Amino acid sequence: MALVAVACFAALDTATKLAVMTVPVLMGVWFRYSFQAVATTAVLLPLHGPALLRTRHPRYQALRGLLLLGSTVFAFLSLRYMPMAEFTAVVMVAPLAITVLAATVLKERVSPLRWALVAGGFAGTLVILRPGGEAFGWAMLLPLGLVVSNAWFQVLTSRMAQTENPLTMHFYTGWVGALATSFVLPLAWQALPSWHSWALLCLMGLLGTVGHFLLILAYRRAPASTLTPYLYAQIGFAMLGGWWVFGQVPDAASLMGIALITVCGAAGAWLTMRERRVPIEPVET
Repeated sequence: MALVAVACFAALDTATKLAVMTVPVLMGVWFRYSFQAVATTAVLLPLHGPALLRTRHPRYQALRGLLLLGSTVFAFLSLRYMPMAEFTAVVMVAPLAITVLAATVLKERVSPLRWALVAGGFAGTLVILRPGGEAFGWAMLLPLGLVVSNAWFQVLTSRMAQTENPLTMHFYTGWVGALATSFVLPLAWQALPSWHSWALLCLMGLLGTVGHFLLILAYRRAPASTLTPYLYAQIGFAMLGGWWVFGQVPDAASLMGIALITVCGAAGAWLTMRERRVPIEPVET
């Protein structure tokens, strides 16, 4: 289930990269959240009734939704300019960024090994981005914005999960994103050039919804420490999608950076789950 879920996320990123060529970013983000909000409501509300809406922290629910919305905007912008594999590898630095937040914000003790893994993941990111190189541009920094917003999203999620129903959190996440983008949608709305664009938007909504649903089922059947290493398979699926659809193949330096991030990130995530500190979730877009 976890492997199929991350395959859905990689396919979602592939469809997103295709869509942003013809669809305004804001329209794509609005459709992605509206699809999730409507589908989640249609499935969960009849099963759980008004209990699904009960929350002790409505302001934190809104903040969590806005943080994920920011991650999605950064993801859409990044995919417009970056190859699939490199983008996915950079955003997989998020578990390492959570380690930094755990030490600086939550005041948790971080072992020298964990700091070494953070340094290794950061080094892998620099190898991919290559600041100062000919291929480096301002757009290469966009995934780092996603990493920061998603890291805060994960830390907030870990705190809220102690008292909040995860299905309720998922419900509000979709609606916060849908409502926030609806306010500014008239500024970006335009007629889409063909039915292919609408089909891509529907595919994006379907892949995101199915992927998150499968992850919920997976986490109900196995501990996160068991599932976390499998989440890094998303990089492989992203490389496959980038090659098959866009003809993009990472060069030797990018492959080295991807390997560094994968090894350090998976090891750091496994240590985090083993120590039962900040729970690591997959990067959501």
